[in-house]
Amino acid sequence: IFHFSFFIFHFSFFIFHFKMQININNLVRQNIQQLAPYSSARHEFEGAADVFLDANESPFENGLNRYPDPLQQEVKAQIATIKGIQMDHIFLGNGSDEVIDLLIRVFCEPRIDHIITLPPTYGMYQVSASIADVEVKQVLLTSDFQPNVEAILQITNVHSKILFLCHPNNPTANALNSDKVEALLQAFPGIVVIDEAYIDFATKSYLPLMQQYNNLVVMQTFSKAWGLAAIRLGIGFAAPTILQYLNKVKPPYNINILTQKAVLQALEQKKQKEIWVNTILSERTHLQQALSRFDFVETVYPSDTNFLLIKVLEPDELYQYLVAQKIIVRNRSKVPLCEGCLRITVGTALENTRLLKVMEQYRI
Repeated sequence: IFHFSFFIFHFSFFIFHFKMQININNLVRQNIQQLAPYSSARHEFEGAADVFLDANESPFENGLNRYPDPLQQEVKAQIATIKGIQMDHIFLGNGSDEVIDLLIRVFCEPRIDHIITLPPTYGMYQVSASIADVEVKQVLLTSDFQPNVEAILQITNVHSKILFLCHPNNPTANALNSDKVEALLQAFPGIVVIDEAYIDFATKSYLPLMQQYNNLVVMQTFSKAWGLAAIRLGIGFAAPTILQYLNKVKPPYNINILTQKAVLQALEQKKQKEIWVNTILSERTHLQQALSRFDFVETVYPSDTNFLLIKVLEPDELYQYLVAQKIIVRNRSKVPLCEGCLRITVGTALENTRLLKVMEQYRI
């Protein structure tokens, strides 16, 4: 009996931790499945040659006269090495916003399917869905800014195609609880997108779980820790089955050559990026401690990002005061669960010192 009970326990444990692979093709819009993608000249011939007369480009060499690699193989190879992941699990978008837009267009039938978002969160999930005429169902985070798993699953049905989780979350700055995230990965029947734009400032990435969940998409970016917001390069990590559809729908040359060159140069300076991250983490701690001493600051929320969310007595007044001092923060006081809050990006030591000195003069 003991051995039988032991077997049952371990079998149940295995079932709980093993997720059946989802048939991704069944989630894709029928017209996307049937779509014949545009075939560019650089798709049709990918090898080396002496003379290229196939793409109607200018023949006069200036470093920019040729179309870029439509699949950005050199960039993906470098990212694959850094992340320890295969190249065919990597998609590059014109910012993470393009990845969001393409996912919605691939999986959501307008006026039939819907996405689920967890406010307060990144606003482009809502905007991209609205542009595509796709319904957005919202489930507020809990009071401690965590996913309400039960409420999410209660509104989930066969038309729930994408669930967006922002980890760490913007604008609340906190990491999502791993138990709640994995519970959703276990149960959600569609695509689960985990937006890790701020992951370099946190401790846990969900990228390793891609081996276990073929419906998981993890997004990261070069805009934050790498200091490359201007080049607009976002990354989507996912199973090849998902990425084949994104590549099918994306514009043929969505990542220009200047962006590809800039990121290749940045990837050679990984130590500089690590120095920046460590500096921001140190300055974040300093700001947290200093801001908490002001009597008009009610709460400085914990942060796993490069910004702080603070709750203050008069958010609109303080915001306008800082604007008048030529210091711009983000007023989030009208956002659900963020009433009375301002969002402050961690700047350089000089910028943070100036902010604190200006705030010391507030109401004097």
